[in-house]
Amino acid sequence: MALRSVVYKAVLQVADMDRGYYAEHPLVIARHPSETDERMMVRVLAFALNADEDLAFGRGLSTDDEPDLWRKDLTGAVDVWIEVGLPDEKWLRKACARAARVVLYAYGRTADAWWRQNQDKLARLENLQVFRLAPDDTAALARLAERNMQLQCNVQEGQAWMGNGGRDATLTPERLHPSL
Repeated sequence: MALRSVVYKAVLQVADMDRGYYAEHPLVIARHPSETDERMMVRVLAFALNADEDLAFGRGLSTDDEPDLWRKDLTGAVDVWIEVGLPDEKWLRKACARAARVVLYAYGRTADAWWRQNQDKLARLENLQVFRLAPDDTAALARLAERNMQLQCNVQEGQAWMGNGGRDATLTPERLHPSL
């Protein structure tokens, strides 16, 4: 018998001073049995950093043809495709062909090695943005995970602070591509 996803709920208050975006989002997050707290919370962070009323979670790890998050326009075309983790370079090329903009939040202890291995191939993808999250930062983010969450996320000058009233994490996504 296959294990089912566990449902997490969150009320996420976003104050993004960089984009001038302020809103509250009730989220229902399906956590795949093989997904860690860290990966789930990086998905929540990715939502906060790209928050929009039309942004939605994809169907998750068990679905090969959907991203972790996406935003579609009124015609169904994909405006923004968001991935977390260290996906295969071919998968990112496919995403770039399907979406106007693709954003990757790379994290984990092997993220630097993954970037060195894929940097030249990904440099040709003009609609791709790649950010790296530090392992200590995502570990702190994972400690915010609870089945029912009240989260606040403040974004200012490229830095994100996320807290739940008792714990918090400060993250500074490092832009890898395109380089500034």
